Amino acid sequence: MKAQDLQHIAAGFSHEAFGSQAVFRAALDALSHPGRPFQMPTDCALPRHGQPAAAALMLGLLDADTRLWLSPALAQSDAAPWLRFHTGCQIVTDANEAHFVWVALGNALPALNSLRLGSDAYPDQSATCVIETLALHADVSGWTLQGPGIQDQRHLQVTGLTPDFTEQWQHNHASFPRGVDVFLTTPTQVVGLPRTTRILNTQEA
Repeated sequence: MKAQDLQHIAAGFSHEAFGSQAVFRAALDALSHPGRPFQMPTDCALPRHGQPAAAALMLGLLDADTRLWLSPALAQSDAAPWLRFHTGCQIVTDANEAHFVWVALGNALPALNSLRLGSDAYPDQSATCVIETLALHADVSGWTLQGPGIQDQRHLQVTGLTPDFTEQWQHNHASFPRGVDVFLTTPTQVVGLPRTTRILNTQEA
């Protein structure tokens, strides 16, 4: 990366240790309580492209040992050099090689079953997807969620996902212990969907 290019890269966390710990805690809380929206700490300078919550999540989770795939709107934006500079991650062009997948709002989601799914022996070697949405509303008709971390059931309304997401998710859930985990974001919030979570349409519950 050329010196003049560094001048255009936004700073990272205001305090790297505290910032990354706060993001990691929010991510852990989201996965521990599937379908419950959490505020994402964004105590960092952000790129111009990509939702702030998704960008902060990537900044907190990536490191030099991770491979990242970005959807087209992000791959050609300032988000790519920003993450490379601050985390040392490797940007890849094939989604099925990535440890993390970040999909911008309005971009096509790679088929979940085409991503790294891990194995029965090593399920932790699967991919994590961060998918931007228009809106996330808890306790509103839409999805009914069941599974670990949910007492009985939880309702979540999601706006802005590809129409076949729930069908893809059913196959992903059925692949357990293999499968991907997903974070859904808005500009300020994050929702966790671990592969153990079952998604039903409200009318099916």
